[in-house]
Amino acid sequence: MPDVFVNKPKKSKSQHPNVTKHKRLKGLEKHALPGHTKNPLAAYCYFPDHVNFVGADNEEKIILLLRRHPITNLGWIVTSMLLITTPIVLLLFGFLSGIPQDFLLVGLLFWYLITFAFTLEQFLSWFFNVYIITDERIFDVDFVNLVYREITDANLDQIQDVTVRVGSVIRTLFDFGDVNIQTAAAVAEIDFEAVPSPDRVAQVLRELRVEEEIEKIEGRVR
Repeated sequence: MPDVFVNKPKKSKSQHPNVTKHKRLKGLEKHALPGHTKNPLAAYCYFPDHVNFVGADNEEKIILLLRRHPITNLGWIVTSMLLITTPIVLLLFGFLSGIPQDFLLVGLLFWYLITFAFTLEQFLSWFFNVYIITDERIFDVDFVNLVYREITDANLDQIQDVTVRVGSVIRTLFDFGDVNIQTAAAVAEIDFEAVPSPDRVAQVLRELRVEEEIEKIEGRVR
């Protein structure tokens, strides 16, 4: 008979609500970073809300959604600012005063269209190039353009080794690096490049792999 008189344990407020729905996920709440779940532009999203992807199973839970660390965007942001301000500086100092107004207007419109296209392409490349860890698989989503993307995936039980590479003062200071995942899948290596908190990411992968092996031993693999 069910223990109907036993009080149900209260849900901890510190846990993410998705964590309690799956036995495998209960020990992973310690890997959450404060304030990195709700922000849609975050590079480290722990149990992200309202996120789905092509090929996901109904019961599959996204544990981590990762992007390159925001500091990696500094190069194209600075370039974009220079492209925006260069015509203004040239106009202020009279370097373009000898050009007819009609040609100058067309040239400026063309210049800023190119600048906008460059900036948008760089942002979309950062935003849609993501790495996903679920309770069953890992994914590397490479966004090439609006009509083409490449998705590489591997099951957790195919992971053979996880290596973290940091390798510079900037990466150490801002806590980001590469996570190299050796697999037994068709693609032997999957690289999570320049992701925040790479040690946390590697630890999540190791814990999930261990849990997957335990489930195999106990015969609970679905």
